[in-house]
Amino acid sequence: MKKKQIHQQLYFQVIIAIIAGILLGKFYPELGEKMKPLGDGFIKLVKMIIAPVIFITLTLGIAHMTDLKKVGRIAIKAMIYFLTFSTLALIIGLVVGNILQPGHGLNIDPATLSGDVSQYQQKAHETTLTGFIMNIIPETLFSPLVGENILQVLLVAILMGVALVLTKEKSQKVTEFLQDLSTPVFKIVHMLMKLAPIGAFGAMAFTIGKYGLHSVLNLILLVGTFYITSALFVVLVLGAVAWYNGFNIFKLMYYLKEELLLVLGTSSSESALPGIMEKLEKAGCSRAIVGLVVPTGYSFNLDGTNIYMTLASLFIAQALNIHLPIEKQIMLLLVAMLSSKGAAGVTGAGFVTLAATLAVVPEIPIAGMTLILGIDKFMSECRALTNVIGNSVATVVVANWEKQLDKTQLQYCLDHPNEVEKKLEV
Repeated sequence: MKKKQIHQQLYFQVIIAIIAGILLGKFYPELGEKMKPLGDGFIKLVKMIIAPVIFITLTLGIAHMTDLKKVGRIAIKAMIYFLTFSTLALIIGLVVGNILQPGHGLNIDPATLSGDVSQYQQKAHETTLTGFIMNIIPETLFSPLVGENILQVLLVAILMGVALVLTKEKSQKVTEFLQDLSTPVFKIVHMLMKLAPIGAFGAMAFTIGKYGLHSVLNLILLVGTFYITSALFVVLVLGAVAWYNGFNIFKLMYYLKEELLLVLGTSSSESALPGIMEKLEKAGCSRAIVGLVVPTGYSFNLDGTNIYMTLASLFIAQALNIHLPIEKQIMLLLVAMLSSKGAAGVTGAGFVTLAATLAVVPEIPIAGMTLILGIDKFMSECRALTNVIGNSVATVVVANWEKQLDKTQLQYCLDHPNEVEKKLEV
């Protein structure tokens, strides 16, 4: 197979697109803002294919299992992993926030705060445990396939997969149809990924054009603290987990470089979901593990969002000179654990979960969110990147725990990522 030139590599094209977007937004901000439809359009195209990819992958994964107890065991292990590392991310954010104190010295009077955060307050208010559970149940069996709720797709896929196992002799043709359907569906994914540079360019040009690089400078300590904390979490915590399970975190990130650059350019973790699922399955993780763990992790394993929540909460308190004793900080952490799960799948989940958390901690006024409203967009890239890396590691780890990981194939893919990329495109 002929080796691709550097300019033909998708990751290189996305890097150039991001740089071009930054330059356009910086020097021609008005024109940069007008590029928004390019980024929004690309993300809509990817969202269009997410439900079919999840449904087919998970349904077939379960259908090919002979022991349904395995499905329940995988789900329980995944949830234990999610809970453990999500909580660890919250704790790390709390510790770093107390040590570096990024909001210290701003001395802002709460009475002077202004800005509209009502939309986030409203969404946070609407996010109740009962509402969350009821929202998982779809209107019809097939309505999730034309919607955006990942959890509804998961529920229907699990039910369909279990039903196919229980009626194996009579439903073999259905399984074969889904198997055949997976080929053109993933071909659509590859076709859409060709547009990734355009989407990344539009999203980045709009962000810089609208908010400007200058808007991040006065709050650079918070942004820097968040990026450094997330990087340490990925390298030290997730790196240690990866090492213990027999793979290298840096090689995994390089293997997923196209998807991670896409997340960086679009600030959307959903834009990389189809590619992540296909690559992890190619890397030796069983289809059932990938189909269950990756989409579920997008709702329940938000490491980057959790670090952001505790750091942002402490930043606001410090900027307003509000002292939070240790017991209040522990309460903040516990509330954040619940609110981060309750707002799963909500658009703008990072800011919504922050609003939901502050609403239960009366010492910190919700109006304080206006302090970070302008720079939230610059932190969303890091949130999304950390979430995606965390879910990728979780998938490989759970597959390893379940002995449904082909370690030889994993090592080959991590050692020869470009070869795998070429095979996927064929």
